[in-house]
Amino acid sequence: MAPDQPPDPIAVALEVAAILERLGIPYLAVGSLASSIHGEPRSTNGIDLVADLEPRHVEGLLAALGDAYYVSPDAVREAVREGGTFNTIHLGTALKVDVFVAGRDPFDIERLKHRERVEIWSDPPGELYVDTAEHTVLRKLEWYRQGDEVSERQWGDVLGIVRAQGNRLDRARLTAWAGRLGVSDLLERVLSQAGEMS
Repeated sequence: MAPDQPPDPIAVALEVAAILERLGIPYLAVGSLASSIHGEPRSTNGIDLVADLEPRHVEGLLAALGDAYYVSPDAVREAVREGGTFNTIHLGTALKVDVFVAGRDPFDIERLKHRERVEIWSDPPGELYVDTAEHTVLRKLEWYRQGDEVSERQWGDVLGIVRAQGNRLDRARLTAWAGRLGVSDLLERVLSQAGEMS
C-alpha cells in the first residue's frame, strides 16, 4: 500500500466495519486491536470483531463481502444460529477476520452497549467502534484463564492497558464484571502488578 494509506490490518478492519455499518449491524473491534488502542501497540495478523448478527443480516453480509473475501456461508449461518464464531479471509492480504456473534451472551451485550467510536487512522480519516478499555481487560483475563494462565502475550496486553489507562479505568465496572466472569483474582493480581511497575 502507499505510505499515506493505513497498514493492511487497519485497512481491512475499516473495510469490514464499513460493511457492517452499511448493513446496520452493531459491532465492535476487540482483541489485540482494542488492546493496542487502549494500551501498548503491537502488531497483529488478524482482526477480531464482536457483531450483533441476526439471521436477517446473513445474505446481505455475504453479498457485501463479495469476491474480496473468502467466507463459508454455512459457517456464518451456523455461528448466527448458535451464537458462535466464524472467520472471513481478505483475499488481497490473506488477513483473517474472526467474527464473534453476540447472540445472548450478557457480557457481549454489555460490550456493544458501551462501545466507543475511535479514530484509528487520520489521513484519510478512519473510525470504527472499539471495545472499552475495561471490557478489553476483562475478556483478555478470561482468555488468559482459559489458556491455563500461561500466555505472556495476553497478560502483557492487560498490563499495558492498566498501566496506560491508570485512574481513567472504571474500577467499579471492572470489579463487578470480574466477579460475574470469574476472574476477580486475576484482576486483583494485574492491578497490583501494574501499581508496582508504575
